[in-house]
Amino acid sequence: MAINWFPGHMHKARKEIKKIMPQMDLIIEVLDARIPFSSENPLVPALRGETPLIRVLNKRDLADPEITSLWQTWLEKERGVRTITLTRNQRGEALDILRLASEMTPNHDRQKSALRVMILGIPNVGKSTLINTLAGRPAAKTGNEPAVTKSQQTIKLPDNILLYDTPGFLWPKLSPEACGYRLAITGAIRSSVLDFEDIALFEAEYLHQAYPELVKARYGFDELPADGLAVMDGIAAKRRFLGRGGVPDLNKVSEVLLNEFRAGTLGRISLETPDMVEREIQEAAAAEAENESKLAEKKAAAKASRSGRRS
Repeated sequence: MAINWFPGHMHKARKEIKKIMPQMDLIIEVLDARIPFSSENPLVPALRGETPLIRVLNKRDLADPEITSLWQTWLEKERGVRTITLTRNQRGEALDILRLASEMTPNHDRQKSALRVMILGIPNVGKSTLINTLAGRPAAKTGNEPAVTKSQQTIKLPDNILLYDTPGFLWPKLSPEACGYRLAITGAIRSSVLDFEDIALFEAEYLHQAYPELVKARYGFDELPADGLAVMDGIAAKRRFLGRGGVPDLNKVSEVLLNEFRAGTLGRISLETPDMVEREIQEAAAAEAENESKLAEKKAAAKASRSGRRS
């Protein structure tokens, strides 16, 4: 399944960001610590140029701490990038972002002009909550549904910092395809466009492979089921989510799996690692190259056929 969700207001937001980003002194991109790569916007590196970038790995308390550390090292390989991790509603930690902003812009004189900072983040990553924490007041609208922020706004922060808030937006093509599933699991994509069972099966298969002990402990399995689908069937049996004839109600199971992951009930889980993502990128590139090669062969064959008919 390919997930493709790109409403009109997000297209507008992308154009606005492209227009004003060159005017910024610093960029803050808020990521989900459980999916740092999937929640990263691939447009940012191309648009920011040499502008310093702080990548905030939010919801650290929900992510696997060892994997989060690996991600920080991986992300900071990029020139001009620093990372910081946050838990929810921690004002002291959030203010470290402003101190880091000063450290990364040593030549900017804030007595003469405000430090212009753009903050970016995909839907439901916690960007608006972070803005309110930094501002010390309700400066940005928050909510538990994606795409709450619909238009750009400017917010004055302490120490003469001018923060440009932008709507959360996804990019038109989610690639590698697994990124779309991970975004759906974390709630970055509206529930109305999802197939609960498809997304939950992806989650169950990943948890079965990466976090078997957490699965056993949470759902009371003496032995780990054979695969992801068996995990879902087992949860249905344990919690009596059964329909007529004892058929597992996988829709109910799917809701449980997704909701318990998002709430952190399953434990501290990361859905991707740097090694995994690098492998997926290589596989996606190889698949794209193969498709392009096949398309070129078809075009060449069609051209040869037309030439043959003319002669």
